[in-house]
Amino acid sequence: MTTAPASSPAAEPLVDPLGRVIRYVRISVTDRCDLRCTYCMAERQTFLPREDLLSIEDLDRLASVFVGLGARRLRLTGGEPLVRKGFMDLVARLSRHLASGALDELTLTTNGMRLAEHAEALAGHGVRRVNVSLDTLEPETYRRLTRGGDVSRALEGIAAAKAAGLAVKINAVALARDNAADLPGLIEWAHGEGHEISLIEAMPMGEIGADREAQFLSLGDVRRGLEARWTLTPMVKRTGGPARYVRVEETGGTLGFITPMTHNFCGDCNRVRMTCTGRLYLCLGQDDHADLAGALAEGGEAAVEAAIRAAVARKPGAHDFRIGPDAVPAVARPMSLTGG
Repeated sequence: MTTAPASSPAAEPLVDPLGRVIRYVRISVTDRCDLRCTYCMAERQTFLPREDLLSIEDLDRLASVFVGLGARRLRLTGGEPLVRKGFMDLVARLSRHLASGALDELTLTTNGMRLAEHAEALAGHGVRRVNVSLDTLEPETYRRLTRGGDVSRALEGIAAAKAAGLAVKINAVALARDNAADLPGLIEWAHGEGHEISLIEAMPMGEIGADREAQFLSLGDVRRGLEARWTLTPMVKRTGGPARYVRVEETGGTLGFITPMTHNFCGDCNRVRMTCTGRLYLCLGQDDHADLAGALAEGGEAAVEAAIRAAVARKPGAHDFRIGPDAVPAVARPMSLTGG
């Protein structure tokens, strides 16, 4: 198996026009998923032709260029990353950057459906934590939200990850008509299991065949409801992502709020995202991108580095997400293509 060489951090970091240093890269390995969550994709989603997806080798090469440019965290996403053929080979390849010290963290976001069969291998390759998308514990609500998913499989995956020594963070999208009443119970369960949990406002990406305005739930409203129940103490904890954290004193656990719609978190954004086709997006809510796959094919890693630097030099200050009666999605691509 040919593997791209490990890289040392570049002397010149990736710095955008606002002085934000890019240390965190989220890489989508597939747009496919084994669920069809109502806030993420259409029920009959059209996926990319498989031949359009980057090979495992090219995903490794591109990710390794980012490591060489000073990225300290890589998050592998989808779609659902664990449905990608060869995914564990990619994890094995990238783990060399953990061993060399060039990378601080290699992790992934998953729906948990296939986590039970891969948790031990992930831990063996140096993955230390995973994010699991779980919006409710109620079986029927979960089945409706995911269009057919079985919550027991997600819970089995989470239990397997915990048993393998992986830290688990639960991500839950707050939805006004679907899981608002379930969120306190979900938080209590997560903290009882020793997991952190973050709540996320729904973001308008792509056409999903659902009423986004009806789905939307402000986390400001959620937080006020939780404060009537519990004592929430603000924390200085930061993980490199957009969440703002509190400690729930009554449960002893950590709760994050990710608020792209009601409280813009773009000022200290240190992230870029690459799709499974090699497009580099500077912002989740903007369409500007660079073609890293084309650069790799035409000029190898040196051309990719130049393309990344040129792209980061035009990273925008903020996203364009809006939800309202006349609002259209800020970007046409679905969340499943870019990754969260």
